[in-house]
Amino acid sequence: MNAPLGVILAGGQATRMGGGDKGLLPLAGQTLLGHVIARFSPQVAGLALNANGNPVRFDAFGLPVLSDSIDGFVGPLAGVLAGLDWAATHGTTHIVTAAADTPFFPADLVPQLLLASETQEQPIALARTDNGRHPTFGLWPVDLRDDLRQSLQDGVRKVVAWTDKHGTAMADFPVHGFDPFFNVNAPDDLALAERLAKGEP
Repeated sequence: MNAPLGVILAGGQATRMGGGDKGLLPLAGQTLLGHVIARFSPQVAGLALNANGNPVRFDAFGLPVLSDSIDGFVGPLAGVLAGLDWAATHGTTHIVTAAADTPFFPADLVPQLLLASETQEQPIALARTDNGRHPTFGLWPVDLRDDLRQSLQDGVRKVVAWTDKHGTAMADFPVHGFDPFFNVNAPDDLALAERLAKGEP
């Protein structure tokens, strides 16, 4: 398997944060998205951002911006599909996805997902902690993109409803103090992320 490309999923509507782009919120001297890019880019062969609307607002990050090809904010699977279509144009066999609002995800996310897929002999791998599966953090094969497109057109919306159909490996990550897949959904979460970024309890 060649090195996967990375896709940051930022296509949600952020309703609990009052709308807008959560990834552009400030955190510890940079944006949430800036933290995600810094953590993700060393792990992948290249990086793109899945987001809808005017891509100019992300110009400062210098990443390709991929919009959903399925209309109507149908959820993260549409972002996965956009990433798979992008990867196909680069001749890449796999992508790894990460959420734009999760600034502390593991620095070994990609190698652990690859290892899980290989050792458990499953085409897809998802991250898991004691708190359950984290389906926006996954390894996805490009050769399933047409199946995913059809599933979305047929009304499938839940990530695990699609992944379970194909066989899914689990990459287990430890929780030390807080779940590394903690994400910023509401203003209180952003305040907590600020404390965590400063190393405060």
